[in-house]
Amino acid sequence: MMLTIDTLKMVQPTVVKQVQSLYERERIVHAYLFEGDKGTGKSQVAQFFIQLLLCEQVEHNEPCLQCRQCKLVMSGNHTNVHHIYPDGASIKIEQVRNLMKEMKMVGREEGRKFYVIHNADKMNIAAANMLLKFLEEPVGKVTAILLTEHYQAILPTILSRCQHFKFAALPREVIIAQLTSEQVTKSMAATVSLLTNDLEEALALSNDEQFVQMRKTVLHLIGTIQQNVQESLLYIQEAWIPVYKEKQDFERALDLLLFAYRDIVALKADIEGTVVAFPDKEEEFKNIALRSTYERLSKQMQAILKAREQLHRNMNRSLLMEQLMLNLQEGYAFV
Repeated sequence: MMLTIDTLKMVQPTVVKQVQSLYERERIVHAYLFEGDKGTGKSQVAQFFIQLLLCEQVEHNEPCLQCRQCKLVMSGNHTNVHHIYPDGASIKIEQVRNLMKEMKMVGREEGRKFYVIHNADKMNIAAANMLLKFLEEPVGKVTAILLTEHYQAILPTILSRCQHFKFAALPREVIIAQLTSEQVTKSMAATVSLLTNDLEEALALSNDEQFVQMRKTVLHLIGTIQQNVQESLLYIQEAWIPVYKEKQDFERALDLLLFAYRDIVALKADIEGTVVAFPDKEEEFKNIALRSTYERLSKQMQAILKAREQLHRNMNRSLLMEQLMLNLQEGYAFV
């Protein structure tokens, strides 16, 4: 999912202003480090920065997006722009060696050259040392942009030669707005925005039939819990245990269950401005909230958290869910 310039300015206002200030003051250095969680717009800001420095018709410190240079960058066909991605589990020395050769050659296009190293923390030692040597002895107008989620894994000597930009996590409201613009329902967008800060992953989850079914299963389970323990135990054996065979799916389903009880607490407290995880179940959850005490809801949430812990200790999953159903009925956590 490509973020527009206006969206970038909204989700990463500080970084975008810093980049624009560098352009305006003509203070371009040889290397930059963009650090932030997956999905926070690092590669999009890198493209914005490159377009800004190559654009033929910059206005108000923004690239025009219409000139030849901008279009070449957007299409991925600009000969002055090179991208390096991990080859398997790491970025290897041969990749960096080939990149350095490209950077030393005369370009077919005029202007500054750029290379963007994605997941820069995955450079092996040999590759990192070769890059360090190039950073210590830069050739001509060449700018490096290193993208990482784990800057601590990069050689300190490389970090010391980069100007560091810290990317903030995307606001949940932005994720919801972006998803709804992609025809995702507001209810589904509200749910997945709690599971990931990565727009691409959020969109994929929204369109994943297995996840859609998981969401329905969890919400139906909450309804059975309000009836009687036998109903919920039966539903667990029929619709939960046979489906969630992978630990990751089981844990995600428990997370959704926890989000539902958090919604119930928020609705009971009538917290203004709260964006719940399941807005399509708001009326049903309000009714549950009216019949529950804060103490019971607290114990129910503790029970779900305890179940997540037990899952990671490889407790028998059928037994785990049976105990959880009993505790949710009573509002008491595991002992």
